[in-house]
Amino acid sequence: MTKGLAPGLRTRAFLFNTILADRAIDDRLQHYDNWLQRRNLSNEASDESVRTLIEAVQNRYDIPQRWYTLKARLLGLDRLADYDRMASVATTETRMDWDTAQELVLDAYASFSTELSDLARRFFVEKWIDAPIRPGKRPGAFCAYTDPSHHPYVFLNWAGKRNDALTLAHELGHGLHACLAAPQGVFHQNTPLTLAETASVFGETVTFNRLLSTTNDPNEQLELLAESLDGAIATVFRQTAMNRFEDAVHTTRRTEGELSVERFNELWEETQTSLFGKSVEVTAGYRTWWSYIPHFISTPGYVYAYAYGQLLALAVYQNYRKEGAGFVPRYLDLLRAGGSMPPEELGKIVGCDLSDPGFWNGGLEIIDAQITAAEKAAHAAGRLLEERK
Repeated sequence: MTKGLAPGLRTRAFLFNTILADRAIDDRLQHYDNWLQRRNLSNEASDESVRTLIEAVQNRYDIPQRWYTLKARLLGLDRLADYDRMASVATTETRMDWDTAQELVLDAYASFSTELSDLARRFFVEKWIDAPIRPGKRPGAFCAYTDPSHHPYVFLNWAGKRNDALTLAHELGHGLHACLAAPQGVFHQNTPLTLAETASVFGETVTFNRLLSTTNDPNEQLELLAESLDGAIATVFRQTAMNRFEDAVHTTRRTEGELSVERFNELWEETQTSLFGKSVEVTAGYRTWWSYIPHFISTPGYVYAYAYGQLLALAVYQNYRKEGAGFVPRYLDLLRAGGSMPPEELGKIVGCDLSDPGFWNGGLEIIDAQITAAEKAAHAAGRLLEERK
């Protein structure tokens, strides 16, 4: 990949510089206070809540560093290189048939709310899910809202992997959100990106914990936790680090002028090293990988919304764990509200203050606790390097 990026580096740096300068001119003419304010406005998120989120995540960079240190031991390495980060720790591929996945997901939703599970069941009974892999079918998975007067559709590529069941729970969360918010109408059914993942990540988390609780083999527990941790760290921590890179290049362009390829490389390495600490070696080739991220060019400021949405859903789930059944009606009211209010007002429905660092820390604690559980499972399975010796 590094070799493939090399020939176009100067061209992409020129394009990036042009976009950075254009953004600076527009922000000055339109009196934005900072480079990110325009994106915050489109996301209906206050500068304060975004700043609080970013600071909360940065203050817990010890979480990914702790996971990468553990992962190195699981893979039999002294230290991970940047290209090792997403390596699987699984020794086998766990399979799951469609009927078992359906039962798991509906049971998980029912453990939280029978209203949600009954609505989710309609997706299966009334065939609102297109799951089989077919030639020419679009890859991945997504939920299409269509029109508020018509039900949504869930699209999957079901391959019978355990993780496919979690994808099913995730996309059903989107579908349930669409159904409950449909009375808001065409203008307010959809939410901004910062809230779009709330129901999906929440439903996936409920299902994940249900699956984990029924898995007795420590090796399978470890592999399940590893998949979840890799995804959470990529979404929450890596996207925040990429936001820090964007902040650095926009600020540097406005204060120093045009950036060279090497200057881009330096700022990328600085923000990535801050994330990894000593747990991951940032190799020379990785210094140019800023140049393949399309969001930096096409939608400046976009990336933090991934962390915002994921961590918001986890923090809401943490509130549910603390409050129990009394939380459920307010959560359903949150989903029914759709995008009729800004994220911070919607958060108040479930007692969440998005400008409070403690709120975001609640979601971070879930990820931290998963690492503790992974360590325990690794010990039980005899998977750590010194135990294998």
